[in-house]
This record gives sequence, structure tokens and C-alpha cells, in this order.
Amino acid sequence: MPNRERILAGVMSGTSADGVDVALTRIAGRGTSMTAQLIHHHHHPYDAKTREEIFAFRGGDANVNLSRLAQLGRTISLAYATAVNEALAAAHLTARDLAAVAAHGQTLHHAPPNTIQWFDPSLVAAAVGCPVVSDFRRADLAAGGQGAPLVPFADYILFRHPTKNRVLLNIGGIANLTYIPARASIDQLIAFDTGPGNCISDYLMRRHDPSGSGYDEGGRRAFPADPLEPLAKQFWSYAYFSKPHPKSTDGPEMIEAWERAVRETGYEDAPLNELLATACYATAGTICDAILRTFPENAIEVIASGGGTRNEAIMSFLEVGSDKILTTEPLGIPTDAKEALAFALLAAATLDGEPSNVPSVTGASRAVVLGSITPKP
Repeated sequence: MPNRERILAGVMSGTSADGVDVALTRIAGRGTSMTAQLIHHHHHPYDAKTREEIFAFRGGDANVNLSRLAQLGRTISLAYATAVNEALAAAHLTARDLAAVAAHGQTLHHAPPNTIQWFDPSLVAAAVGCPVVSDFRRADLAAGGQGAPLVPFADYILFRHPTKNRVLLNIGGIANLTYIPARASIDQLIAFDTGPGNCISDYLMRRHDPSGSGYDEGGRRAFPADPLEPLAKQFWSYAYFSKPHPKSTDGPEMIEAWERAVRETGYEDAPLNELLATACYATAGTICDAILRTFPENAIEVIASGGGTRNEAIMSFLEVGSDKILTTEPLGIPTDAKEALAFALLAAATLDGEPSNVPSVTGASRAVVLGSITPKP
């Protein structure tokens, strides 16, 4: 019966490509009446070579080829399977306890109507030993939508409130928000990508030290420096930021806009810490502007998640431009687990034959069932 309680493993690897997050989630009910309880969250990092390959494809490396693409798909898929199996072992569960693995795949390209979330569901199904639900974007794209953001369905289930207007802010490689008015129905949601999250800061770190970690841990390099105001203002003039929603973007678009702004303002040789500070300042500015532009008259509670919540520079600039930002942690969901948990809910809807896109958010012509099901081998 579709209303029974079941456990799903939501699996997510974001555009920052730092690794794979697994959220073992107990789900009851169906549709927007579902409830979710996080059983265990586990992070499995990508190795340096895998991250390098992902960014080679996302950055348009001229040397990439079909053989490397095929191998990358296998590598990503085995990382997903390893992450799930590690999570199951840590939670003292087995594949027999899972209704399915819900796997988003690794985004290599997203420019609607075209998208690539790269990964092999059959390989994961074989390596874990249970069905896999994947390929969540395409049904929405086929209905004329952006294929993103998809998380608002889960945000509505997890965070709607009878008296509070809430903005759920996720700061990953790209930052996105979901606005849930008090007492809202799901078709009243507003959600879109605000612009960069960590992607520009990560790009600067990869360029500065190709063999390093690929990110500014905690924003420590950025935090002491002052942002370059002319560079930030030039970046903010990029057309995407004033474009009406529904809209979505991807890291390469934001990095290209950043590089153009750097050239136009002559900051090519600026110190790394000042560029990092400016990237964080520019990110926070696009988020604050999106919130204030879209919800100018509503008292709202902003609840953040994603890796960007650990970047002190981003968060400090956000607090200057808005009321104090909360996180999902006090509500029982680790900031790194929310998106993986969201895909567990999306997959539960798929198994139940329930639509889980939100047409008012993606621009799709109709509500559709998302995802493809790969059976247990």
C-alpha cells in the first residue's frame, strides 16, 4: 500500500562536487501529506581526481571525450553506491530495509531545456541491491518547465507553517530559495535560483591552487578582507539577476559572468583574499536582493541550509543585509542533509505515482510525476 511507512535513501551530490550526501529517511503518508524523519546522514567525499574530472566537463575542457565521460559516469555511480552502503552500515540497516535509493545524479550541465545529471542507476541498483529512482528533471522539462528547482515540493512538506511566512534558502554551488507563505497551498509557492552560492569562491580556489581542497574552508581567506565594491556592482549588473522568475542557472554561467565583470573592472591581478571576499559579498547581495525584491512587504523567517552556511564571510554579509538568518539545524535537519532528504521525498512521490513538480515554480504547463524507476536487479 502506498500509505505504508517506508525507508528511502535520498542521495545528492551538488554542483560544488565535494562528494555525496545520503539521508536515510523514514517516510509515511503520500503526496503533500507525507511526513519524514531523518534516520541517519552520511557524507562520502569525492576523491581529487573525480572532482577534477567533474569540473573539466562542467568547465568545457577541450580535452574531454566520450570515453572519459563514460568512465566518469561509472566513477560517480560507484561513489553513490559506496555512500549508500556506508550509510546503511552506520545505521545498522541493509538494502532489504530500503524501498528505493533516490539519486539526483551529478549535474554536468543545466541550461533549460537541456540538462545532464550524470550517473548510472542500473549500476547503483546492482551495487546496493534495491530499486533506484533517478532522472528527476526531465519530466518537468518535457512539460515546458525549467526542471528546477525541484526541492520546493519537499520544502512545503517539511517547513510550511500556519502563521509564519518562510523563505527556505539553500546555499550550495548555486543558491536558491523557496517562499512558503503562512497557510499556503502548494501552488502559492515561489522558488528560483538567486545566482551563485559557493561556485565562484570554489572556482577562485581551484584556479589559485589546482591541487588543493578546491574551496575556502569556513570562508577563512575571505573573511578578513574588504570586498571590491566596483567589481561586485558590475557583477550584479548581469541580466540574470533582474530576470523575472521562474528561472534557474548553473555554475558555469555564473563563473562566466564573474570573469566578465573582473575584466571590465580591471581586477585581474587583485589579491586572492579580496577576490574571495568580493565573491562572498556578491553572493550575499544577490540573495538579499532576491528576497527584498520578491517579498518587500512580508515579515519573513529565513531558514538556510547547504554548505554555504559554513562560510562565515557569506553568512556575515547576509546578516548585514537581512534579519538574522536561521538554519535548519534547530528544526532537526542538518544543513548538509536537507537536499538529500528532499530527494527521498521526491522519490516516494514517484513510487506512489504522485506529481511532485510545482508548476508555479518551474513554469511547467502541468503537474507531472518526476523520475524514472530502475528495478532491483
